[in-house]
Amino acid sequence: MVYWFFKHLVVGPLLVLVFRPWVSGLRHVPAAGGAILASNHLSFSDSVFLPVVVPRPVAFLAKQEYFTGKGPKGWVIALFFRLINQIPMDRSGGAASALSLTAGAEVLREGRLLGIYPEGTRSPDGRMYRGKVGVATLALQAGVPVVPVAMIGTDKVQPIGRIIPHVRRVGIIIGPPLDFSRYHGQHEDRAVLRTVTDEIMDTLSRLSGQDYVPDVYAATVKAQLAQKQKQKRSGVTDGDTTPAD
Repeated sequence: MVYWFFKHLVVGPLLVLVFRPWVSGLRHVPAAGGAILASNHLSFSDSVFLPVVVPRPVAFLAKQEYFTGKGPKGWVIALFFRLINQIPMDRSGGAASALSLTAGAEVLREGRLLGIYPEGTRSPDGRMYRGKVGVATLALQAGVPVVPVAMIGTDKVQPIGRIIPHVRRVGIIIGPPLDFSRYHGQHEDRAVLRTVTDEIMDTLSRLSGQDYVPDVYAATVKAQLAQKQKQKRSGVTDGDTTPAD
C-alpha cells in the first residue's frame, strides 16, 4: 500500500514531471511471474527511477548500511527503504551475503520482480566493472529469466556524494530477457555461475555503452581511490610512505 502510494501519488508523478525519464524496451519486462531486473549502477537514484517506470512492483537488494543508521535520521531512512520494497544486502561475502540472497530468492519464489546490481556497488568513474555471481546464483536457483537494464545519465543527475539532484533527463533501456535454463541444476558450479554472470555483464555493457572492465570489481577500485584521497590529504604521494613536511 505504501509502495503504491509513493509510486503513483507522490514520488512517481514528481519524477516524471521534473526529470521526464525516457524508456526503451518496457515490453521486455514479464507481465507476470518472477524475474530479475539486473541493472548497471551509476547513482543512488537508479533504485528510484527504475521502479517508477516499471508497471509491476520491484523489490531491490540494497546495501545493508541503509538499514543500520543510528538515531532518528537512521531510523527514518531505514523505514523509508523498507516501505519502498528495499531488502538489506550484506556485501561482506561468505555466509552473510548468502543469507541476504535467500531473501531475494524468496521474492522470486513468490513470483515477484527482484532488482539487483551485479556490480555490487555504484560505479566510481562511470565504467562498468566485474559482476558478482550472486545474480547468477539467484537466477539458476529460482529458474527465472534475467532482464538486463541500462540506466542512462543518472550519474549526471545525482553523482556519488550529492544529495540534491541536478534536473536533467534520464533514460532507461530494457533488453530482452536472458534465459539460462540450459544451466538448470548447476547453481553450485562456480564456473557456470561466472559464465552466466559474465554474459549478463556483457549484455549490460552493450546496452549502456559503458566501457567494461571485466577483471576488476568496482569495490576494489573504490577502495583504491579512497586510499589515494587519504594519502593526498596527508601529503603522501605514490612511492612515498613519509608525510610531507
